[in-house]
Order: sequence, then C-alpha cells, then structure tokens
Amino acid sequence: MDIISLPIEYDKKKIDGNYRLVIAAVKRAKDLSQGSLPKISSKAKKITTLALEEVAKGAVSILTGEAAITANEEAKKLVHKRMMDEAQQKETLPEDLTELEKDLKFYLSEKGESEQKRTIEDIFGES
Repeated sequence: MDIISLPIEYDKKKIDGNYRLVIAAVKRAKDLSQGSLPKISSKAKKITTLALEEVAKGAVSILTGEAAITANEEAKKLVHKRMMDEAQQKETLPEDLTELEKDLKFYLSEKGESEQKRTIEDIFGES
C-alpha cells in the first residue's frame, strides 16, 4: 500500500502545514526524477511516493523564512557565476574547426558550386 493512501504523519515543528509538505515533496520528486539518489531505503515504487516518504521522515531538509530567502539568493548567484564563467570561456577559447568540420564545409561548398553550374542539357542530355 502506498503512503499516499495513508494519513501522513510528519514533524509539525519542521513542516508547518500540508501545503509546505506537498511543495517539498514535489521539489524532491523532481530531483529524484533528474537522477538524484534516494536518501532512505523504501519499498516505494513511485518517485512521488518516495519523495513524500523522505520529506515526512525528515531525510530532506526544508528551509523556511529567512533561511529559504538566503539560500535562494545564493543559488541565483551561483547560477549567474556559472553562466558568466561559461561566457568567458567561449570568448577566450578560439573557435577551432575540427578536421571533420573543415572537410564538411569544403564538400558542401564544392557541391553547391557544381549544382549551380549544371544546365538543362547537362541534366537531361541533348535531344
């Protein structure tokens, strides 16, 4: 029987309501679906059930209030820093074409030139 069909018991001091429980479980389920490893061993077959169990048992930390705001701001800074680093790497690294790309460009330009020069007589022959 899945945990979802049973009444869920959780620490009311850490989780202040059903809404926060559901939101935390949704975020954890998203993490699990993207490849995160489960923090508890469970018989649950569904990701959503596993996520709900983890949140209800306190295996996942839930931030609220100022701690949540601070963590969100830090996460945004890290994402921004990562994006800036990637942009800087693209600017500093020269765009070198691999041999395969060079061959492909040569082939396509040669093919385009040959197709443009062909006449009707070349295609169908003289009648």
